[in-house]
Amino acid sequence: QVQLVESGGGLVQAGDSLRLSCTASGRTFSQYAMAWFRQAPGKEREFVAAIVCSTGITYYTDSVRGRFTISRENGKSSVYLQMNSLNAEDTAVYYCAALELLTCRIYTRVRDYNYWGQGTQVTVSS
Repeated sequence: QVQLVESGGGLVQAGDSLRLSCTASGRTFSQYAMAWFRQAPGKEREFVAAIVCSTGITYYTDSVRGRFTISRENGKSSVYLQMNSLNAEDTAVYYCAALELLTCRIYTRVRDYNYWGQGTQVTVSS
């Protein structure tokens, strides 16, 4: 019932910034956790960041904490990932994910999420 579409990926140089967007439709996003995952070539899809609750509680994986910022639109129809100080290790396909829940608990596993976008490619050179 929920459709997610990512955008904003591209090719950048190390040290640059990029902002990813995820637009949701089909169902209200009240009581939903929103998250970003990424998958590098030859590797498993991994958790990047999540945001839950009306207060915007966030959580980040260690490798991006301090560089990436997840946020959401006022109406919760969109979620964003601001990526700063990018490096080559950030190269991956980035996926937006959603999970309906009634609490403010953070989930970080791929299998926890049941709505996914198609992914957007982020490539960081040098």
